[in-house]
Amino acid sequence: MNVRRQHISGVALAAVAALGLGTLTACSSDSAAAGNTDKFDVVASFYPMAFLAEQIGGDHVKVSSLTKPGQEPHDLEVSAQQRAQIEESDAALYLKSLQPAVDEAVEQSGVKTKIDAAALTTLEDHGNLEDSHEHEGEEAHSEEGHSEEEEHARDPHIWLDPVKYAEVAKGVGAAFEKADPDHAADYKKNTDALVKKLDALNTQFADGLKNTKSKVFFTNHAAFGYLAERYGLTQEAITGLDPESEPSPARMKELQAEAKADGVTTVFYETLVSDKTAKTLADDAGLKTDVLDPLEGITDKSKGDDYFAVMEANLTALKTALGAK
Repeated sequence: MNVRRQHISGVALAAVAALGLGTLTACSSDSAAAGNTDKFDVVASFYPMAFLAEQIGGDHVKVSSLTKPGQEPHDLEVSAQQRAQIEESDAALYLKSLQPAVDEAVEQSGVKTKIDAAALTTLEDHGNLEDSHEHEGEEAHSEEGHSEEEEHARDPHIWLDPVKYAEVAKGVGAAFEKADPDHAADYKKNTDALVKKLDALNTQFADGLKNTKSKVFFTNHAAFGYLAERYGLTQEAITGLDPESEPSPARMKELQAEAKADGVTTVFYETLVSDKTAKTLADDAGLKTDVLDPLEGITDKSKGDDYFAVMEANLTALKTALGAK
C-alpha cells in the first residue's frame, strides 16, 4: 500500500528483488520484504508483534517479521535489506528494549507509523534475579545510575500476560485505524474479537492456577514475571532476563535448596535456547523437566501453531508441575 509515497528508492528495489517479493503471500509472517503492495504494509519485530498485526489487520495487511522462525529474538542484528524493508513499509510494530538493533533501525527510519508496544502498557522491573541477590545490602548508586539500572532491568515479556497483551492489542488497533482510516471499522472489529479471546485466555489461566499444591516454578530465563504476577505465582529463573547468561554455582545451589523447601517438581526450559543448564539443575536436584514456551517464535518444536495454542500448552504444563487441584 505504502501510503507515505509512491516513489521507491533504488536501495529498496534491490532489497525487494533480493528477497523475492513476487513469491510472497498476504499476511505472511516470514522474514521477507514488505512495502509497496496494495495492502497496509507492516514490519513486525518478532512473532508476538507479527501475530497482533495479522489478527488485527486481517485481509487488509501484509505482515512480515524481522525475526525468522527459530531465531532467538534477543540476538537479532538488522541487515541492510531489512532496514530498506522498514523504510518502505507503512508501519513498524516493535517492542522497545527487547531487541536494541530493531529499536535503532526503526528510530532511524522514515517509516510514517512507528508503534512501540512497550508504550501501550506498563513495563515493570522484575530485575535480573542473580544481580538482585548479589547486590542485596549494597548502597544505592547515584540517582542517575540507579534510574539507568532500572531501565535496563525493565521486563519486556508483556505478551505472556494475556491482560497486558490485550492492552497492547487495543493500542495497535487504534494505531492501525489512524494510519489506514479506509479500513478502520474492520480493524476495530478485529481488535475487539482478539481482546475477547485474550480475556477468555486470562480466565482459563486464573481458574486453572487458582488451587495448586505449589506456587513456585523454575524457568530457564526470567521470561514469565508478568504471568507469575498475574496469577499469584513465583517465578525462580536460573538466569535473569538475558537467556544467554550463565548462572553462578551459588545460584544453582540456592535453587536446589528452594526446590526442596517449596515442593518444586519441575524445571522448565524453552524451545529457542539450550536446555543444558535446566537439565543440569534437574539432575542435581532430582527434578523433572518440561517445556514452558516464552513464545518468542513459532517453530516445528512448538506445542501449537499460534499464540493461543502454545499458551494453552503452557497452562497445561504449569498445572501439572504445580499440582493443580
